[in-house]
Amino acid sequence: MMRVFGIIVLGSVFVGIGINLFFVPHHFLDGGMIGIGLIAHYWFGFKPGLTIILLSVPLYFLAFMKDRALFYNSIHGLWLSSLMIDFFYQWHMMINIPPLMSAIFGGAFVGIGIGLMLRGNSATGGSDLLAQLIGKSFGFNVGKLIFAFDSIVLMVGFPIIGTEAFLYSLLAVSTVGFFTTILTHHNEDGGFSFH
Repeated sequence: MMRVFGIIVLGSVFVGIGINLFFVPHHFLDGGMIGIGLIAHYWFGFKPGLTIILLSVPLYFLAFMKDRALFYNSIHGLWLSSLMIDFFYQWHMMINIPPLMSAIFGGAFVGIGIGLMLRGNSATGGSDLLAQLIGKSFGFNVGKLIFAFDSIVLMVGFPIIGTEAFLYSLLAVSTVGFFTTILTHHNEDGGFSFH
């Protein structure tokens, strides 16, 4: 139990650092619920972590009805990752690296963070939770489902962040999807595949 909780905490820290050190300075978006939280931050100045919690409530209610174990595991991930996203915001001007490197490093941090949390049977917010519910029900790869949700959020955020940030966000989200897929892809023998 403590090992799983430790994985969730570590994943949340990775997500919080990836978002604030690499995405926020350049107004990049992530996808899913984190992306929606960032859109709310860039457009209205709302705290992204708090926005994620509020918007995730209906999907957590669905998880409570459909898969209690997933709900109980994931509720920690929601609170911890949202807390880390808002906590690490104070670091958003700490380093200044070029947009291309920010997209790659930020995508790697967030992808590893989400992948670790999914390995701990947790989620960062509503869209990850929805992907897990669909993945368990229909046998789809969770990382690929998250990538699809991310793409939708990016299209919604495009008018807000502009063309350049949008293109870098595409690279960032692709990197997130790559690392998440690596960490969540199971072989038939129970091991993990790295392709």
